[in-house]
Amino acid sequence: MPESDRSVMQASAGRRLALIAGSFERLAGRPLVEFAPGAVELAMWEAQRAIVAHGTEPDPRFFYGNRIALELFAMTAAEFIGLLSKRSAEPALRQERAFMLAGLAQNDIVDDYAGVRIAANGRRFTISHAQVWNIVDEHGGRHGQAATFAEWKFLDRA
Repeated sequence: MPESDRSVMQASAGRRLALIAGSFERLAGRPLVEFAPGAVELAMWEAQRAIVAHGTEPDPRFFYGNRIALELFAMTAAEFIGLLSKRSAEPALRQERAFMLAGLAQNDIVDDYAGVRIAANGRRFTISHAQVWNIVDEHGGRHGQAATFAEWKFLDRA
């Protein structure tokens, strides 16, 4: 993974990186990643789990994906940023994803989500035991949604 992808993601997410991590910790009661003060960006980028986030647009677009997410989705940072979030799921499975996202309107976190995703190269993979949460600041302002998962399995051959 080119180091430039990290820089592009860091520029895209900016201060929202701390909101992603802080929201998760408040909602889940545990840290998203372990990091030294001021090192949340590196810890999220290097995490051994996928971490993705999208904004609050009517049709949300990704603004962050860490190293693992870019590898799984077979994209560069420039390709991933701005991708419609719904495009990460196959068309036939988007309704399942939509139901889960609707659930976030009532609960700020969904635990143990599972689904099928599709990479840019056409490879399909399942995700399981994922956490999906609203990115919420200390004043209750919503900045998007994020997800993390450490378990995936490719459904087809490379």
